[in-house]
Amino acid sequence: MTGGERDYDPAREGAQMAFDGRMSYGDYLNLDAILGAQKPLTGAHDEMLFVIQHQASELWMRLAIHELSAARAAIATDALQPALKMLARVSRIFEQLNSSWGVLRTMTPSDYTHFRRQLGQSSGFQSWQYRLIEYLLGNRNQAMLRPHAHRPDITALLETELRTPSLYDEVLRMAARRGMAIPDEILARDVSRTHMADDRVMAAWRIVYEDTDTHWALYELAEKLVDFEDYFRRWRFNHVTTVERVIGFKRGTGGTGGVSYLKRMLEVELFPELWHVRTEL
Repeated sequence: MTGGERDYDPAREGAQMAFDGRMSYGDYLNLDAILGAQKPLTGAHDEMLFVIQHQASELWMRLAIHELSAARAAIATDALQPALKMLARVSRIFEQLNSSWGVLRTMTPSDYTHFRRQLGQSSGFQSWQYRLIEYLLGNRNQAMLRPHAHRPDITALLETELRTPSLYDEVLRMAARRGMAIPDEILARDVSRTHMADDRVMAAWRIVYEDTDTHWALYELAEKLVDFEDYFRRWRFNHVTTVERVIGFKRGTGGTGGVSYLKRMLEVELFPELWHVRTEL
């Protein structure tokens, strides 16, 4: 077979090959801006990995916010089936985020020392998208507004979220609409604060889990939430493990306790009654 016969030309099958003045793949995805956004501050080989790891994570978080916000809106209007699909997608998003830690863990402590000082006080806990996800899910630590005080636009966005019922708030409201005995004080609570586990809410979920045939829709929703939080917890755990592997117990660049701070976050429960009810069944 000659070289000319071996070379494949997609144009023979109708593929478009000329894009002067026409929409191309790079145009649609705005790749010039995306691929031009990596600007390492040193000549260290591994800094490119560090930058891309975090930029890619922020892109996945942007999609997670898109899906979680839409799922919350759907639940608020009793459009349960679309919400279930969105929640399943968010679980897969966090599966991707979990996998990305494995790439970052190929960076050794020695590799990181070549550029860590150049990070200044920047730190992942300053990610406003991560904070928005936490707020959207119901972990509403208002002290975490302060790292964003230098950006009034971001602060306003986070404050708006704090005034909005969380995803779990909307789930409990849906449960009440479907006949579950959710206390009025829970339904009318100050949504800017974190919901704390309540035995009466757990009792309502126990009814759902003990009679799944009757309450299948709420049961399926509850399990989608547990599935998502499972992946979210793994993401937090992988974060802790990666940080300890790379910097040990040094303080984080943003001034946190590093590993000690991240380990405290492992204790946070987003949908507490859905976990506690398992002990009661």
